[in-house]
Amino acid sequence: MQNKIEIDLSNIFKTISCTNAKLSDLDQYIDMVLEQAGEGNEITLTGAAPIWLYLKIAHALHGKAKRLLYSAPGQGISDFEVFNHDPN
Repeated sequence: MQNKIEIDLSNIFKTISCTNAKLSDLDQYIDMVLEQAGEGNEITLTGAAPIWLYLKIAHALHGKAKRLLYSAPGQGISDFEVFNHDPN
């Protein structure tokens, strides 16, 4: 069964780096996201984070998530589809 999981990237990097995302902590961020995402789920990425972090996380989720969405409610963006590997 496919679950819908929302991951706030600002919470991911604040857990490790306190205030700002750091390239030196990138592997830890990816590990945390992959653990939360699981396999074959619909993932929505959200939260204030640098674009490089969004891009690396999206790349890491390719092949793990069935569907990847981006949401920025404050900017009027809801469920922008990044990729969809769901055959249905």
